[in-house]
Amino acid sequence: MRIDVLYRDRVGLGEAVLMVIARRQLNVSQIEVEPEHIYIDVPALEQPRFDELSQALRDVPGVLAVTVAEILPGVRRRLYLEALLAGMSDPVLAVDGDGRVVVGNAAAAALAGFSASTLAGCRFGELYAAPELDAELVASGFSLPPREVSLCGQTFLLDARPLAEAEPVHGHGPAPVAGGLLTLLAPSRISRQFFALQHAEAPGFDRILGESPAIRDLRQRAARVAGVEAPLMILGETGTGKELLAHACHAASRRAGAPFLALNCAAVPENLAESELFGYAPGAFSGAQRGGKPGLLELAAGGTVFLDEIGEMSLYLQAKLLRFLNDGSYRRVGGERELRVDVRIICATHRPLEQMVGERSFREDLYYRLNVLTLKLPPLRERGDDILLLAEQASERAAAQAGKPRCRLTPDAVASLRQAAWPGNVRQLQNVIFRAVTLSDQPWLSAADLDLAGSAVAATQNHLGQFSQLSPPDAPGQSAPPAAAQPAAATMAADADWAQLIGEREREILAALYPQHPSSRKLAARLGVSHSKIAAKLKKWGIG
Repeated sequence: MRIDVLYRDRVGLGEAVLMVIARRQLNVSQIEVEPEHIYIDVPALEQPRFDELSQALRDVPGVLAVTVAEILPGVRRRLYLEALLAGMSDPVLAVDGDGRVVVGNAAAAALAGFSASTLAGCRFGELYAAPELDAELVASGFSLPPREVSLCGQTFLLDARPLAEAEPVHGHGPAPVAGGLLTLLAPSRISRQFFALQHAEAPGFDRILGESPAIRDLRQRAARVAGVEAPLMILGETGTGKELLAHACHAASRRAGAPFLALNCAAVPENLAESELFGYAPGAFSGAQRGGKPGLLELAAGGTVFLDEIGEMSLYLQAKLLRFLNDGSYRRVGGERELRVDVRIICATHRPLEQMVGERSFREDLYYRLNVLTLKLPPLRERGDDILLLAEQASERAAAQAGKPRCRLTPDAVASLRQAAWPGNVRQLQNVIFRAVTLSDQPWLSAADLDLAGSAVAATQNHLGQFSQLSPPDAPGQSAPPAAAQPAAATMAADADWAQLIGEREREILAALYPQHPSSRKLAARLGVSHSKIAAKLKKWGIG
């Protein structure tokens, strides 16, 4: 039985209480003292003797009351601490000043391959096959900044915090460090937590607005393929919402609770794209983080990686991605150890990959490996019935961002929206509405406010921007390019379609620049694209 003695403090009170118990030949197994309470565990004490003992204790000067305690406070705290540690999925250990484990949770024991009770007394570094960490932790006073470590063949972010008394001893400076609290965080768990914070409401298929037959069919097809464990390819022109559809497919799959991470292959140079996707090992290159860095594949473990504009990926990265798709294994940049991770790949492009395969600028084997499930987003010009719905939603959002009342569309504005070509698709429509709402002082938007003529020119220039700024301005003393390299609208074939016109312009640009940069690598560096792409284009047009 455990008893709780409520007392008023005085010298010798504890000794007097224990003497009363000792005179009755009762053994005491544990004592805890807290302000105004003495908790005593008397295993042999039973209820018939408790009444007599409690009366004798109350006769001791300073004792106010004696009651039965269900559990000792220290035992209660230990049980709560053990439950707290057992409920933590990340490995957590407390070590003493020499780096020896005092206590660890079940996750830490599972990582080491031991039971939690056998962790005590082991050195942290020896326990996890990283002996160099022991001296570093002790020398730093367990105040290392968070860093990546490799323990038992797995990668973790090590968070070390010193353990010391809350208040320093008066007049003796700060309290000495008694040890450290070490937490091991898996990269996939970190990314999952960030993903949960950034996407509290995961976008579903209801975010893909539209009631046109094409959009309804797309939503139905997407709902069917979302749960299939296979690569998914999303096709569509720029601005149609390919990433939104990819995110919705992720949210509708069994991976919805895991991270969704995206990489734009066209926006990152080849060397950076490789390290972003696959990560790099410690010391892989100058300027690299000391402990290395996990890539998107590792951070998205169990989730989805979205590769936007995959048609811009270099042939080297295509080969490395193909190997990952075959067996789920890869190596970090500069690394020697094989890593394996379960990730679904969703890719998107606006480029004709099948044609690129014929031009040898995209790997045929990768194309067929990715082209398992396909979704195609229709351009906005084929969704005339959805334009007004999208414009109203864009107007509402723009007004909320600008802190203004929602603007109504006049009949002439509606007519202009329906008649526009929308080469930039939904993104262009949103930008047009946002600009009009922001600049308008009226509670309505007219056709003049939308300025669709200027928007159409800007969108067209955006599509052709990579061609319109290829040649630098003429330097003094240099002659202008021949007229053949500057086609006018009058010289274009009357029956030429968009692809023919773009192809002809592409050929003329390459022909004009090749004499100044007479190799595929030099010309690729001049244009800021991969040399394999330029080599394929030169071969296609018979240049050089």
